[in-house]
Amino acid sequence: MVDVLDNKRAATRFRILVQIAERQPAVSQGEIAEEVGVTSQAVSEYIRELVDDGLVEKEGRSRYRVTREGVDWLFRAADDVRRFADHVTGDVLGAMSEDAALATDDIAEGDTVSLFLDDGLLHAEPGDAGPATGIATTDATAGTDVGVTSFEGVMELEPGSVTVVQVPSVRTGGSRALDEETVTDACDAADRVVATGIEAIVACRHADVEPAVTFAVGEVAADAAEHGLEITVVATTDAVGRVTDALRDADVSYEVLEG
Repeated sequence: MVDVLDNKRAATRFRILVQIAERQPAVSQGEIAEEVGVTSQAVSEYIRELVDDGLVEKEGRSRYRVTREGVDWLFRAADDVRRFADHVTGDVLGAMSEDAALATDDIAEGDTVSLFLDDGLLHAEPGDAGPATGIATTDATAGTDVGVTSFEGVMELEPGSVTVVQVPSVRTGGSRALDEETVTDACDAADRVVATGIEAIVACRHADVEPAVTFAVGEVAADAAEHGLEITVVATTDAVGRVTDALRDADVSYEVLEG
């Protein structure tokens, strides 16, 4: 295992090898020294060691190239850096980060709370009974926002799905050509209904449904489904492609119904 974070010398060796890889084959030791923050003499010594270790080969005056062994070493070292960065951002900073949740009851700063999603929103309730917990960073009364940090555990979440109902464009009949029962059934089964296109909005209103969103509905539907909601998108035929593109990009499960 290559640990470039073990000491300053290993880190400098890594940075100099990266600089050679970026600049090869014409390598200016002065430019590398300025970039890394060491003397030109130190760069020369590091390069000599890299050549002796078979990580760099010299092709002529001020001409160097990273060998296959050097590339492999860089990959291993970069993996070490990435794993350490993932640990810092995910484990260390993730536990220190603060988020807001809806308090289900009165909560005092410093209380342990259990976390869960309901209707797509993060909720916090007093106690540590849940699989995911945190520490309240603010006081809160029931129904208000509370700050939470020091997250532990895994929150159970079953992703939702999206049903897309196609509405003909106005030139092919519009909302009048749509089977109203199709819209009604799809909307009744959904946690949220969104619509794009005048024909689609009218079709929803004919079914006594007011869409929650009428813009960027593909992205909104994908985000809502990722938060566990069942979503119905009512969309004109020429807008369906944009909606399904957004759903595919987000890897959200969906089906398209013919109106």
